[in-house]
Amino acid sequence: MKSPRFALALIVFALSADWAAWAAEPIVLATGNGAKTPKQPQVAVGDDGVAHVAYGVGDTVFYCRSDDGGKTFSAPEAAFRCPNMSLGMRRGPRIAASGKAVVITAIGGPQGKGRDGDLQAWRRAQDERKWTGPVTVNDVAASAREGLHGMASGPDGMVWCTWLDLRSKKSEVYAAASKDSGRTWGPNLRVYRSPGGNVCECCHPSVAIGPQGQVHILFRNSLDGQRDMYLATSADGKSFAPAKKLGAGAWELDACPMDGGMLAVLSTGEVLTAWRRENTVFTTLGTAGKESSLGQGEQPVVAALPAGSITVWIRRRPGDLLMQMNSAKRPTRLATEAIDPAVAASAKTGGPVIVCWEGAHSGRRAVFAQRID
Repeated sequence: MKSPRFALALIVFALSADWAAWAAEPIVLATGNGAKTPKQPQVAVGDDGVAHVAYGVGDTVFYCRSDDGGKTFSAPEAAFRCPNMSLGMRRGPRIAASGKAVVITAIGGPQGKGRDGDLQAWRRAQDERKWTGPVTVNDVAASAREGLHGMASGPDGMVWCTWLDLRSKKSEVYAAASKDSGRTWGPNLRVYRSPGGNVCECCHPSVAIGPQGQVHILFRNSLDGQRDMYLATSADGKSFAPAKKLGAGAWELDACPMDGGMLAVLSTGEVLTAWRRENTVFTTLGTAGKESSLGQGEQPVVAALPAGSITVWIRRRPGDLLMQMNSAKRPTRLATEAIDPAVAASAKTGGPVIVCWEGAHSGRRAVFAQRID
């Protein structure tokens, strides 16, 4: 008969083997404290398998990339400055790999601190060494001053941005598209105006693009004292159908949770959303699907794979960084004391899958990247 100690050793070995099968070691991309603290990493993976990471330090956006599937990353470079850049609490740069170009967006303005702010886009093609831009996306000056936005790329060089807009003095959801990988941007479209006056003022919206160009935007509403998630879809890229509430429950909250969730379009064409209600993370498929609980947590992000999806979230801010594939029965812990995760993969090829987050390293704040096998 095997001893209890031997049985425990087998369990530990099994868990270690499971860990080795899931992920490589985390890579520290940058460290710093005070004014030099790296914040809000975002990641994109192109169909060529190249992984791109952007993050902010003060008024500067930094960029690095991995050409070997996330095993190594280039030294971060100071890509460009965005004066008075909105940074922190899910504010910060966004990045997309579109065709043969990389697009980065950020919100900033001459005054900053919520007094003004424009959504601006920079791009760099594969055969270029310098970033070009900025091009202003919002067509009413200073209307993006809340500093919260999302961006995603789609087929044939299509890129969409969505943001919280204040042109009417109320927080509304707006969007705009670029058909040439961020070089130029089309007219602004109002996605949603809440009959209650404002959508949730401090929760970022997110956008995902389907294989046929459908545009899906996820945002947190503020309606009748409830802060619930809504999904709006455009089939033609010209107008959006009425947004629909997600999930069966309602979150009665007279405050902003600063947690907007994320969405991705699966290979089946279904829209997977991940979001928080109270202290629980939920996922749904489309607007009619039942909500599924992943357990306690916040700040969930998702990415589509050729056959399924991956969801990443934190237990609390800061706290355990958890990951779960769609077929897994329980999450895997990737890190501790993490905040503000991001995840990306190529929906066509599946790999690499890259997770980024903020954490601590040797007494300094740090930005991490980790390849998930």
